[in-house]
Amino acid sequence: MSSNADSIVAQIQQDMQALMTYVTGPETATQTAYTVELTLFRRLLALGAALLRLFFLTRAAARPAAPTAADGTVLDYHDQRLTTYVSVFGKLRFPRHYFIAAGQAGCCPLDADLSLPARCYSDLLRAWTGYDAADGAYRETASTIARILGLDLSVAALETNVREDAQDVATFYAQPRSATDPPATGAILVVQADGKGVPMVQPPPAETPLRLGKGQKRTKKKEAIVTSVYTIAPYVRTPEDVRAALLHEQRRADHPSRPCPVQKETRATLAGKAAALLTLQQRAAQRDGRQIRARVALTDGAVSLQQHMLTTFPDYTLILDIIHASEYLWATATALLGETSPARTPWVATKLDLVLAGQTQTVISQLAQEVACPTWTESQRAAIERTIGYYERNQAYMHYNHYLAQGWPIGTGVVEGACGHLVKDRMEQAGMRWTQDGAQAMLDLRAVRINGDWDAYWQFHRQQQHHRLYGAAPAVASPEAQVLAMAA
Repeated sequence: MSSNADSIVAQIQQDMQALMTYVTGPETATQTAYTVELTLFRRLLALGAALLRLFFLTRAAARPAAPTAADGTVLDYHDQRLTTYVSVFGKLRFPRHYFIAAGQAGCCPLDADLSLPARCYSDLLRAWTGYDAADGAYRETASTIARILGLDLSVAALETNVREDAQDVATFYAQPRSATDPPATGAILVVQADGKGVPMVQPPPAETPLRLGKGQKRTKKKEAIVTSVYTIAPYVRTPEDVRAALLHEQRRADHPSRPCPVQKETRATLAGKAAALLTLQQRAAQRDGRQIRARVALTDGAVSLQQHMLTTFPDYTLILDIIHASEYLWATATALLGETSPARTPWVATKLDLVLAGQTQTVISQLAQEVACPTWTESQRAAIERTIGYYERNQAYMHYNHYLAQGWPIGTGVVEGACGHLVKDRMEQAGMRWTQDGAQAMLDLRAVRINGDWDAYWQFHRQQQHHRLYGAAPAVASPEAQVLAMAA
C-alpha cells in the first residue's frame, strides 16, 4: 500500500472514531435528532468519498500487464494519467497506469476493469439524476442534488447525461420479453395509439412582433405518437353497464370487477406515426401466442392514425374509442339544448343506448332528421352535421354490442392517460421548449421509468456502454443481486 493510501486509511480510522465519539459523547447530549441526523449524513458523505478514493488508489497501485491492440501490437508503458470521477460522494481524482505504442491509441487498462464511463460522471450518479430528471425539470434535479449531496451539476450536464443514457432504450425494448405464465397474461392482445404535442425550440424570427395576430402562437408543437401494448382478460358487459359508467349512474350490485392490463408497455416517439406503429407492431408480435384469442386496436377518430393502424395491424379489430364517440353526442346536446338544460343528459342517454347496442345508423338517421328542423340555427345544424360526419366515417369501428359481448375493451383510457402522464406532465411544464434530440431522449427515459423498467434498463445500459467503450461486456450484477451480496 502506498504512503498516500496509508494516510487515507489512518484518516478514515480517525474519522470513524470521531463519529463514534460524536454520537455517544457530550456534544450530542443537547442536540435534536434532526441536527444529529443531518450532521451524520454530511460526515458520512465525506467518509464515503475517502473510502472510494482509497478503493481507486488500491486498484491503481499495481501496474497491469501490457495490453494488446486490436492488430496484436503490445502497448508500451508510458506513465500515470489522472482522471476525474464525479461520484455521489463528490469529485475525485486518481491516477491510472497509461500504455501506448506508435500508431496506436493509448489506454488505461484500469478504466475497463472498473467499467468507467466515457465522461467523468459516475453511472450511479447518472442513474439517480436521470431518474429524477425523468419526472421533473432539470433545474429542480440540479437543486435537489445540490441540497442533498452538495454537488453542483449544471443543467447542460444533466441534459447531456440524459441524451447519452437514453441511447440504449430502443435496443432494450427490442429484446424479447421474458416468458410469462399464459393464463396470467390475458387472452386479449391490445394496442392503442394517440398523439400529443411537444413544445419545440423555434429559430428566432427576423422580427419579433410586439403582439401576436389572431391564431398565432409563440410556441410550435411537434406531435409525439404515444403507443401502448398490453394483454388483458375478457370483461363481458352489457350496453347498460357501459352507459351507467359513462353517465355516472349507479351500477348493479353484482357488477364484476374490471381486470387490469398485464405487462403494459408505453412508448412515445417524435419520428411519426409510421415509425411509432412499426415499433408497436414488433412489440405486439412478441406478446402474441397460443393464449391470445382476440387482437384489438383502439384509437380516436383521427383518420390518419386509423389508416396507419389498419395498415400496420391488418389482423386486429379496429375500435373507435367510446369516449370520443360519446363526446360528439354531448357536444350536439349542448348546442341544441344548452349546457344547463335538464333534458341534455336524457337526450345523450337515449342516443348512447343506441350506439352501444350497435345501432349507430339509427342515430345517424335521427340526427339527419334533426338537421331538417327549421327551428335550429346554423350553428346548431353545424353541430349536428359534425356528429353525423364523425359517425358516418367511423361506423365500421362502432360495433360496440359485439365488442362488449366478446369482453373486449372499447376505451383508449390507457393511451389517453399516457399522453398526459408520459408527455404532457413532463414536456409541457411552464416555459419548457425542446430540441428534437433532447425531447426524444427524455421521452425514452421517462417511458422506462413509467413502465417500471428502470433498474433492468440501467443494468442493460451499463453493459452496452462497456461494450462500446472497451469491447466485451462485463458481468453486471442486478441491483437485487448486489444488495444480497452485500448482506451476505
